Amino acid sequence: MNLPPTGRRVLVSGASRGLGRAVARAFAANGDRVAVHYGTRADDARTTLDSLSGTGHTLVSGDLADPGEAARVADTAAAALGGLDVLVNNAAVNTRHPLPETPYDAWVAAWQQHVSVNLLATAHLSHLAARRMIDQGTGGRIVNIGSRGAFRGEPDHPAYGATKAAVHALGQSLAVSLAPYGIAVASVAPGFFTTERVADRLTGAEGEAIRAQSPFGRVADPEEIAAAVLWLASPAAEWSSGTILDLNGASHLRT
Repeated sequence: MNLPPTGRRVLVSGASRGLGRAVARAFAANGDRVAVHYGTRADDARTTLDSLSGTGHTLVSGDLADPGEAARVADTAAAALGGLDVLVNNAAVNTRHPLPETPYDAWVAAWQQHVSVNLLATAHLSHLAARRMIDQGTGGRIVNIGSRGAFRGEPDHPAYGATKAAVHALGQSLAVSLAPYGIAVASVAPGFFTTERVADRLTGAEGEAIRAQSPFGRVADPEEIAAAVLWLASPAAEWSSGTILDLNGASHLRT
């Protein structure tokens, strides 16, 4: 069950922009064929697709919070690529909902949204992709995008921190159950990195404080996170299955 170093069939969820775009580009530059998933940002997803090197890439849309839609996304990607060798679970939501300021109805809605997208969609896509990898008999890779917030705490985004911790635990459980099929599963736990979504937070005093969290005095570029994802999906990284790789510039150290 040997995974080829290049020419693999890769599904990246939430790849319309930001980290997902950087991950899609990294796999394409490696010679892989990528299914670029998006929820609602069709124009951004098309920009991602058009920026990929190589050929054979495809777009696939769907609301991953709906299990039926998740199945359709996996089916469409596998049909377009001729199978699946790598899944990167990147799609996520992260809305502010600090408990002292959030009315109960909004609190419930925030938790339901985070659990549906960040955790359940990751679980469902992992099942769908892994079953294909098992049936193909060629092994595979699943890489989950977790977060430093799973360990450091997210007081303004508690459902985000909690669901990312669950994603880490899910990845470790799947790493054990899928190893006999040659499927390695790992997670990355990034700290702050630059994206369109957080650009406003990286200006002024707040931006200075965020950059000061790391002794390097900066935040990461998405490409730095993508490089780690690419390695964890490589044939050389099989023995790292089950790992949670901290990518936070020494801004938070676990013991």
